[in-house]
Amino acid sequence: MTIIAPFTTKTLGIAALACAILSGPLQAADRLVTVKVPVSSTDLNLDQPAGARELYRRVQKAAIIVCRGGMRVDLQPVPNFANCYAKALADAIRAAALPQLTEIYIRTHGSQEAASRGIEIPVLAATK
Repeated sequence: MTIIAPFTTKTLGIAALACAILSGPLQAADRLVTVKVPVSSTDLNLDQPAGARELYRRVQKAAIIVCRGGMRVDLQPVPNFANCYAKALADAIRAAALPQLTEIYIRTHGSQEAASRGIEIPVLAATK
């Protein structure tokens, strides 16, 4: 699983990275940079609630890291950290498509927000 957020940078001396794309609507010196943070679950038993909670905590931490620019100092801050975090978290939960994580997300954010972010609600959660 990877948490992703876009940033812009105005530094001309940065070598082109695989994740950097020239952005048409921005000035020529700007680059759209996608920050990705991998999240591992290999050491967790996701069949157990404790394992699912730990993975959710890791996803939350990764969302915070990407919305703060990862470990890059050459990026402009996102205009709205809360929106970036909410989108990164929801995107990761949706992409993971793990019922255990979706269940935790729904408990903390509600089924309406989950649905508005494109997260499929498991049948068991929908009946609760």
